[in-house]
Amino acid sequence: MNASAAALPFPERDEIRIEAVLHALADPVRLEMVRQLAECDGEITCAGFDVPVSKSTLTHHLRTLREAGVIVGRSVGTTRLSRLRREDLDALFPGLLDGVLAAPRR
Repeated sequence: MNASAAALPFPERDEIRIEAVLHALADPVRLEMVRQLAECDGEITCAGFDVPVSKSTLTHHLRTLREAGVIVGRSVGTTRLSRLRREDLDALFPGLLDGVLAAPRR
């Protein structure tokens, strides 16, 4: 990692708990954010999420997802980038993410 990019704190793979993941995915806005991350198969900036919430609420949702282990975030200057931890989630909870993402959008 270069000096201008800093990883935000997140749990290691063996620290991720199913209860936290399910809680994070239970919110419709967070679920939509996870869908967008899964569809882009990369990183999204905070401003890149298409969800109907304020910036402060978006920050709360990102923190909830990160602390649950669903996403990983990093800061580059004043920009925050988020990425889905698909590999970790699939290894820990096979089929969970696929099942959740297959559910119809509201």
